[in-house]
Amino acid sequence: MTAAAARPESAQPESTRLGAQLKAVRLARRMTLADVAESAGITKGFLSKIERDQATASVASLMRICESLQISVGELFDAPSGDVVRRAAYPVINFGGVGMTEFLLTPRGEQRLQAILSEIEPGGGSGDEPYSLPADVEFVFVVSGRLTVTLRDEEIVLEQGDTLTFAPHAQHTFHSALDDGMTQVLWVFSPALPSRDLPSRDLPRD
Repeated sequence: MTAAAARPESAQPESTRLGAQLKAVRLARRMTLADVAESAGITKGFLSKIERDQATASVASLMRICESLQISVGELFDAPSGDVVRRAAYPVINFGGVGMTEFLLTPRGEQRLQAILSEIEPGGGSGDEPYSLPADVEFVFVVSGRLTVTLRDEEIVLEQGDTLTFAPHAQHTFHSALDDGMTQVLWVFSPALPSRDLPSRDLPRD
């Protein structure tokens, strides 16, 4: 499984495209592509592709890009408003990784916890590079399929109905362990990943 993969822009749903947001923050910070790429440990060309939504980053790579830009990955999520989030209105989010579609289930402003639903294709997942998250507790529930979580170099295979609770600041990765079919996983973080509304700015085009 690769940490990142290039794919045509048209293959990404409009709501999951992060390129424009990342570029806007970079320009607002008056940082060059080279500045961010060097800090995030990726190539300038790969970062340029991410900003043009021509490549997807692993979770670890996206976390490092956000760290370089001094934002939380949670700031990129388009959270729903109101206490009730209807199934037909789940907003699609992009949390990095490959072969996944993810939905944010908790509303804007909820800081006590955050829930994300992932639909993972065979072999899809966070990418090979371990990552950590700024939360105290992470709860994993496999709704269907089979999930492999590598936590502190220990490989844990979760079947349908299995759960896992751990401290997400520990380095970890995950991927679907199915050869066929979709793995559906519910992730709950407490507290919620930091998020705030980005201020609007008049930004240069390049």
